[in-house]
Amino acid sequence: MRMATFNILHGRSVHDGSVELGRLEESVKRIDADVLALQEVDLDQPRSARADLTALAAEAMGAVTHRFVAAISGTPGATWMAATGREQPGTAAYGIALLSRCPVQSWQVMRLPRIPVTFPMYLREPKKVLMVHEEPRAVVVARLDTPLGPMTVANTHLSFVPGWNRVQLRHLVRDLRGFPGPRVLMGDLNMVPPRTGRWRGLRSLGVAPTFPAHAPTRQLDHILTDDPALRVDDVQAPELPISDHRALVVDVSRP
Repeated sequence: MRMATFNILHGRSVHDGSVELGRLEESVKRIDADVLALQEVDLDQPRSARADLTALAAEAMGAVTHRFVAAISGTPGATWMAATGREQPGTAAYGIALLSRCPVQSWQVMRLPRIPVTFPMYLREPKKVLMVHEEPRAVVVARLDTPLGPMTVANTHLSFVPGWNRVQLRHLVRDLRGFPGPRVLMGDLNMVPPRTGRWRGLRSLGVAPTFPAHAPTRQLDHILTDDPALRVDDVQAPELPISDHRALVVDVSRP
């Protein structure tokens, strides 16, 4: 079974700055995942042709089910508010998505703690201190019937603020233990692997640099599990026509 996580940068190419929906579809087809976690996903945003990027990706991969979860309602970089899940149809949104070729028994959404105030932070780009308003962060969880047996899979996009993303990860792992095992956590965690190779009881299924896409030096995107029997057969981090991240793709099986 193939699992993959990909921060799609709302379908934008870093080479020409444009969003062409065909490039998103091409990227998803090339990944060819059975379970796909996406981050930085647009819904009804002008910058991405007001498309439903989750639905486009689902059709491209042949998913039997998919779920988009908004982290914010409105337009990133302009006017927005924290999403509640009760937004009216047609509301522009931005968040994460989980897509599957395997049947889903159930879906769950969790909201992660965020820094509630604007704060100063030094950013490498544009190399100065800016006042940052941290975006809300969400988690989508599915109980899947996979060829390897029932599995709980979660997707998230954690904060880029050092230290705070670890607070969010601690909350997430604690809450994920309330779901039946085995469990897999996928997403852009905005942190490099710990030196021990362990993530609060989880192990990595794939080690490969994923950022920046053109010449990756850091792994910010991860697929983790608490399943000791899950075996890794192959790991890839292909450069694709969109995004400043590479996808992390793992083929897994059981002995």
